[in-house]
Amino acid sequence: MMLGALRQTGRLFALAAEVGRAIFKRPFQFREFIEQFWFIASVTILPAALVSIPFGAVIALQVGSLTRQLGAQSFTGGASVLAVVQQASPLIVALLIAGAGGSAICADLGSRAIREELDAMRVMGVSPVQRLVVPRVLAAMGVAVLLNGLVSVVGILGGYFFNVFLQDGTPGAYLSSFSALAQLPDLYISELKALVFGFIAGIVAAYRGLNPRGGPKGVGDAVNQSVVITFLLLFFVNMVMTGVYLQLVPPKGG
Repeated sequence: MMLGALRQTGRLFALAAEVGRAIFKRPFQFREFIEQFWFIASVTILPAALVSIPFGAVIALQVGSLTRQLGAQSFTGGASVLAVVQQASPLIVALLIAGAGGSAICADLGSRAIREELDAMRVMGVSPVQRLVVPRVLAAMGVAVLLNGLVSVVGILGGYFFNVFLQDGTPGAYLSSFSALAQLPDLYISELKALVFGFIAGIVAAYRGLNPRGGPKGVGDAVNQSVVITFLLLFFVNMVMTGVYLQLVPPKGG
């Protein structure tokens, strides 16, 4: 079992390396990229906006309650906004892309694999990775980066509303604490996380879609496995990137 897991991990990394090389090869499937970009964006924009509101509200309420106990209520805005921008927003985007877009990518590639379309492409000298996988992975990365900004804005607005109207916070203190604690690298790491998470979601979905087992039932199992594996990898990578960021970038005023 351990050997099989290591073998699958090696193949996943090999696919990621092959996709990285194929990105710079020509011809680039621009039409396929646009179609996949629009599809992933259309199925994730509304859910992401709706999910970010309660996320921002919960973070604002929890942080507001904690800061009130510590006598530092004026820092509620900065702490909650940083939590939304650095942690909640990239994870929300990645989870939705993996659950909605990634599952569709996996199902599409898996159905092509069991119909032997991918083998036919290889016989004709067409690389399935360059023709099908690269546009989908790039589309997932692009949507993740752009959607991350939307989720951050909606989450911050939701936290602002709940803090000001439900916890008797003041708008001036909310905004001033944010400007006192936040810095541009916080936005950079958020966008970098979204980019990396989108790449992971696309690669895992493509890998499971290219390697289904057992016909149509195997495609369904591959979709479920791709979502679960992506979730596990996202939380692990998020922990690593957050730890590295906190070590390399000192807090504002520190």
